[in-house]
Amino acid sequence: MKTSSNHPGLLIVLEGIDGTGKSTQARLLADSLRHRDYRVILSREPTDGPYGLRLRESASTGRLSAEKELELFLQDRREHVETLIQPALEGGEIVILDRYYFSTMAYQGERGFDPAEIRRVNEEFAPRPDLLLLLDLSLDTALQRIGVRDGEGNEFERRESLQRCRDIFHSIEDDFLHVVDAERKVEEIQAGIMAAVEPLLASSRPQGSP
Repeated sequence: MKTSSNHPGLLIVLEGIDGTGKSTQARLLADSLRHRDYRVILSREPTDGPYGLRLRESASTGRLSAEKELELFLQDRREHVETLIQPALEGGEIVILDRYYFSTMAYQGERGFDPAEIRRVNEEFAPRPDLLLLLDLSLDTALQRIGVRDGEGNEFERRESLQRCRDIFHSIEDDFLHVVDAERKVEEIQAGIMAAVEPLLASSRPQGSP
């Protein structure tokens, strides 16, 4: 399996709708690779930088306009790529991301933007992943995990929103995509992820590899 990049490092991205356990699995993957003496950077989007913090704060203070939200995501990601992702990849490290521009395609696409155009704009500056792990989950399980208990109206709206996001995620057809069943136990999901990562490690040999 060849990597999709022209740098010595590896870019592994975990994506999926809310409730799929991306953050847990990203951490477990990073820990597993570090225990094998790989050099690993674990990061997330939105980041903890100034643009990312504005996005995170809006989750509790009220969602921004669709246009402003998309603008901040692009600014946050551009800074993320320039200051962390690209230098780490060029240094031969494995970069693991909890969300990337595919989430922007899904969630801002759900707000009315063209997912294909979002992707085009992002890929002008953001490197494509070597492996995209899409954690897939039914809407019923996702809603149960994220705890939507604000009444039937709110749950209906959230279900409709998540369905549109899930549909956009499932429209991705790249060779670097690997779909992971996230309905299973944490350790079973982890095993499925490692099975997808191992061939990439064997073929690329990032710096610091055993």
